[in-house]
Amino acid sequence: MTMSSYESLTTESAVSLVKKLGLFAQSESLSCQEIGDGNLNYVFHIIGKEKSVIVKQALPYAKVVGESWPLTLERADIENRALRLQGKYAPDYTPKVYYSDKDLAITIMEDLSHLEIARTGLINGEDYPLIAEHTGEFIARTLYSTSDFAMGPQEKKKLQNTFCNPELCDITEGLVFTDPFFDADTNDFEEGLRSDVEKIWQDTALKLHAAQLKRLFLTSGDALLHGDLHTGSIFASARETKVIDPEFAFYGPFGFDIAHFTANLFMNALSRPESRREPVYAHIATVWDVFNREFTRLWKEDNKEAFARTEGYLKWLLADIFEQATGFMGLEMIRRTIGLAHVKDLDGIADTETRLEAKRRSLSIGARFVKERRQFSTADELVEAFKEGL
Repeated sequence: MTMSSYESLTTESAVSLVKKLGLFAQSESLSCQEIGDGNLNYVFHIIGKEKSVIVKQALPYAKVVGESWPLTLERADIENRALRLQGKYAPDYTPKVYYSDKDLAITIMEDLSHLEIARTGLINGEDYPLIAEHTGEFIARTLYSTSDFAMGPQEKKKLQNTFCNPELCDITEGLVFTDPFFDADTNDFEEGLRSDVEKIWQDTALKLHAAQLKRLFLTSGDALLHGDLHTGSIFASARETKVIDPEFAFYGPFGFDIAHFTANLFMNALSRPESRREPVYAHIATVWDVFNREFTRLWKEDNKEAFARTEGYLKWLLADIFEQATGFMGLEMIRRTIGLAHVKDLDGIADTETRLEAKRRSLSIGARFVKERRQFSTADELVEAFKEGL
């Protein structure tokens, strides 16, 4: 991709593009609004008389910081290809892609505005009864189907080579696995948390475990991950769930995606009164139950591994994934509390002392999950440990 062929869209040029592509008639009157509230992209919502679309364009820098933090535009192509693969393996939970342009870093896709960003709904007290079941199926199907077990080592390696995503992985390596454990410029926390943060910086045991998990992230290539699967990357309603924004997609460890989803659920629970936490706890148990069930079904139906029927292999693998995920989950809770990118669940708590206390709990519970990850074997045990930390 050459930067000379790249041009940032405006509302006017986005409208011209969709008409040029024949998605709308030239004569049709369209409304267009830039609605992106994320950190990296423009998102245009274009509405006609009978249909609407989303036009997403990657920016050559991190929008959250500005042009001082340049980013590759290749991430748009990675996102487009990841969406198409996820749509192949989990079509019910993936938005449809209508068009993509690698040079302009554009993807045009299904409009999901009839749904709500799950983080926003959860903060407002929505429970989305099917979100955990749907997300568990999405994670199991997309991970298993892009692994050695389903594809065989040769085909998987070919696909893996096309999803090298070094710049966005570097963001994760820094913001999730490194910076929160040191006095880094990217960290962002309230002064009332300083003593808690300094304890993390001085906790040698915690830093050792973070280093071990970082090494796993750096070296493991189990399957094609979404790479940033939190509640802000999910559109939902009472009956429907769609997973969006896989621009961080890369080949990594099995436990990473489900860890980020569950960590964000735990942080939402911290923002709720105790009487409203049970639905969130139920989601955490359900997503693991469904993931294990669906992964097991796929393992038994289509497996190219010679050892697949070896007694104890699948049981060991699922336990290993759970241990990975518990550690990654703790890291996500820590970094979303004191790192560069926070969650509205915690930041939106109006009362200062209540907010600070919730963040202290996020840090302490996250640290426990990291250091004691080998001591947990079920989602119910995680929930009980979370309650003990309140």
